[in-house]
Amino acid sequence: GITLNKNAIPDDPLPPFRASGVRLGTPSATTRGMKEPEMLRIAEWIVRVCKDGAEPAAVQEEVRALCLAFPSPSGAVERG
Repeated sequence: GITLNKNAIPDDPLPPFRASGVRLGTPSATTRGMKEPEMLRIAEWIVRVCKDGAEPAAVQEEVRALCLAFPSPSGAVERG
């Protein structure tokens, strides 16, 4: 899954408790060996769910397939 928390964004005109966007880190993806093409797919899933209103379950199998193609060092997601 995709998890987020609220952090201050550099140069954001709004205070941290009312942020105007989200900032996503890539260490989890890059640790698995993902590159730009995979990040584009992840961005598309985020848009489909957060902007277009798709149910998270609609992208779940695609996300799982990507995770299986790029296993985590611990194998945690694959066991779930």
